[in-house]
Amino acid sequence: MADTAMPAADHGVPAENGVHAGAEVHHAEPLLLGVAPPVAVVSASMLVLILIALWKGVHKMVAGGLDAKIDEIKAQLAEAQVLRSEAEALRKEYADKIANAEKDAASMLDHARREAEAIVAKAEVDTRDLIARREKMAEDRISAAELAALSEVRIKAAAAAAGAAQGLIRTNYTADADRAMVDQSIGAI
Repeated sequence: MADTAMPAADHGVPAENGVHAGAEVHHAEPLLLGVAPPVAVVSASMLVLILIALWKGVHKMVAGGLDAKIDEIKAQLAEAQVLRSEAEALRKEYADKIANAEKDAASMLDHARREAEAIVAKAEVDTRDLIARREKMAEDRISAAELAALSEVRIKAAAAAAGAAQGLIRTNYTADADRAMVDQSIGAI
């Protein structure tokens, strides 16, 4: 590479480095091991490395590795697609189960309401029957009590009548009156 020095002055005075103004200055390029410039050596080394890589089939190994990686990614995508379809099937299944559960819950609730209404209706009928039976039992007890009281009154009335008759008979009928009545009865026969 060559550097051009700037002219120091137009008067023909030499520049500070001893070169006359207007003259080109050439520097020596460094050599690698005394053979060639480093840029050429590095370029040649890269070219040799690339040729060796091509000769040994590195490009095939790299392409094979990339193909394997592509196949692996395709397999993962296929697996992900299968998992997604399974997940969608599970979501649909659970959505159906939830819908069926809601229908079953509504059906159970409706059935429970009907059962409750039937139980309430039966309880009302049973209550009316129970009240009627209790009223009948109360009326029967009252009738029995009335009959017992009437029977007791009759017994007491009969006892009182018998006692009164006995008292009348004692006071009105004596032994002589009894003989006359017996004689009269015998005579009528």
